[in-house]
Amino acid sequence: MNGNYLIPANANRGRLILGYFRPVDLVIFLVGLSISLILLLIFQDYMDNTLIAICLLLPVLIALFLVLPIPYQHNVLVLIGAIYNFYFVNRQRYVWRGWCVKYDKDTNKK
Repeated sequence: MNGNYLIPANANRGRLILGYFRPVDLVIFLVGLSISLILLLIFQDYMDNTLIAICLLLPVLIALFLVLPIPYQHNVLVLIGAIYNFYFVNRQRYVWRGWCVKYDKDTNKK
Protein backbone atom coordinates (compact mmCIF):
# COMPACT_ATOMS: atom_id res chain seq x y z
CA MET A 1 0.00 0.00 0.00
CA ASN A 2 3.06 2.25 -0.37
CA GLY A 3 3.03 3.44 3.24
CA ASN A 4 -0.63 4.52 3.13
CA TYR A 5 -2.63 3.12 6.00
CA LEU A 6 -6.37 3.09 6.38
CA ILE A 7 -7.26 4.10 9.93
CA PRO A 8 -10.80 3.40 11.13
CA ALA A 9 -12.87 6.42 12.15
CA ASN A 10 -13.21 5.27 15.75
CA ALA A 11 -9.49 4.57 16.34
CA ASN A 12 -9.09 7.45 18.80
CA ARG A 13 -12.16 6.58 20.84
CA GLY A 14 -10.09 4.23 22.99
CA ARG A 15 -8.11 7.18 24.35
CA LEU A 16 -11.24 9.12 25.32
CA ILE A 17 -13.15 8.92 28.59
CA LEU A 18 -16.35 6.90 28.02
CA GLY A 19 -15.44 6.97 24.32
CA TYR A 20 -16.51 10.61 23.89
CA PHE A 21 -14.79 13.01 26.30
CA ARG A 22 -11.25 14.31 26.61
CA PRO A 23 -10.03 15.26 30.09
CA VAL A 24 -10.31 18.96 29.22
CA ASP A 25 -13.96 18.43 28.25
CA LEU A 26 -14.77 16.98 31.65
CA VAL A 27 -12.88 19.80 33.37
CA ILE A 28 -14.92 22.40 31.44
CA PHE A 29 -18.16 20.65 32.34
CA LEU A 30 -17.23 20.23 36.02
CA VAL A 31 -16.19 23.89 36.31
CA GLY A 32 -19.51 25.00 34.77
CA LEU A 33 -21.41 22.64 37.06
CA SER A 34 -19.60 23.82 40.18
CA ILE A 35 -20.12 27.49 39.30
CA SER A 36 -23.83 26.85 38.81
CA LEU A 37 -24.10 24.94 42.10
CA ILE A 38 -22.33 27.71 44.00
CA LEU A 39 -24.61 30.32 42.42
CA LEU A 40 -27.67 28.23 43.27
CA LEU A 41 -26.58 27.98 46.89
CA ILE A 42 -25.91 31.70 47.13
CA PHE A 43 -29.12 32.86 45.43
CA GLN A 44 -31.53 30.13 46.54
CA ASP A 45 -33.94 32.69 47.98
CA TYR A 46 -34.46 34.23 44.53
CA MET A 47 -35.31 30.99 42.70
CA ASP A 48 -39.00 31.90 42.40
CA ASN A 49 -38.13 34.13 39.43
CA THR A 50 -37.68 32.09 36.23
CA LEU A 51 -35.24 34.53 34.63
CA ILE A 52 -32.93 34.40 37.64
CA ALA A 53 -33.11 30.60 37.68
CA ILE A 54 -32.11 30.45 34.00
CA CYS A 55 -29.25 32.90 34.62
CA LEU A 56 -28.00 30.79 37.50
CA LEU A 57 -28.03 27.65 35.34
CA LEU A 58 -26.35 29.40 32.41
CA PRO A 59 -22.75 28.29 33.24
CA VAL A 60 -23.65 24.61 33.23
CA LEU A 61 -25.75 25.02 30.07
CA ILE A 62 -22.88 26.71 28.24
CA ALA A 63 -20.42 24.05 29.42
CA LEU A 64 -22.82 21.30 28.34
CA PHE A 65 -23.21 22.93 24.92
CA LEU A 66 -19.42 23.09 24.46
CA VAL A 67 -18.80 19.41 25.27
CA LEU A 68 -21.84 18.10 23.39
CA PRO A 69 -20.70 15.48 20.83
CA ILE A 70 -21.63 16.25 17.23
CA PRO A 71 -21.25 14.15 14.06
CA TYR A 72 -18.11 14.53 11.90
CA GLN A 73 -16.39 16.52 14.69
CA HIS A 74 -15.44 15.60 18.23
CA ASN A 75 -17.64 18.16 19.97
CA VAL A 76 -18.73 21.78 19.64
CA LEU A 77 -15.54 23.07 21.29
CA VAL A 78 -13.37 21.29 18.71
CA LEU A 79 -15.61 22.59 15.91
CA ILE A 80 -15.26 26.18 17.14
CA GLY A 81 -11.48 25.70 17.33
CA ALA A 82 -11.37 24.31 13.79
CA ILE A 83 -13.44 27.21 12.45
CA TYR A 84 -11.19 29.70 14.25
CA ASN A 85 -8.04 28.05 12.87
CA PHE A 86 -9.42 27.94 9.33
CA TYR A 87 -10.62 31.53 9.15
CA PHE A 88 -8.20 33.42 11.40
CA VAL A 89 -4.96 31.49 11.95
CA ASN A 90 -4.15 29.40 8.88
CA ARG A 91 -5.98 31.39 6.24
CA GLN A 92 -4.49 30.67 2.84
CA ARG A 93 -5.09 32.64 -0.31
CA TYR A 94 -5.61 30.59 -3.43
CA VAL A 95 -5.16 32.53 -6.66
CA TRP A 96 -6.93 31.11 -9.66
CA ARG A 97 -5.45 32.34 -12.90
CA GLY A 98 -7.49 30.35 -15.37
CA TRP A 99 -6.20 28.10 -18.12
CA CYS A 100 -6.65 30.00 -21.36
CA VAL A 101 -5.15 33.41 -20.64
CA LYS A 102 -1.63 34.44 -21.65
CA TYR A 103 0.35 36.05 -18.89
CA ASP A 104 3.27 38.44 -19.16
CA LYS A 105 5.52 36.25 -17.06
CA ASP A 106 4.88 33.23 -19.28
CA THR A 107 5.33 35.07 -22.58
CA ASN A 108 8.59 36.77 -21.55
CA LYS A 109 10.33 33.42 -20.96
CA LYS A 110 12.36 32.24 -23.99
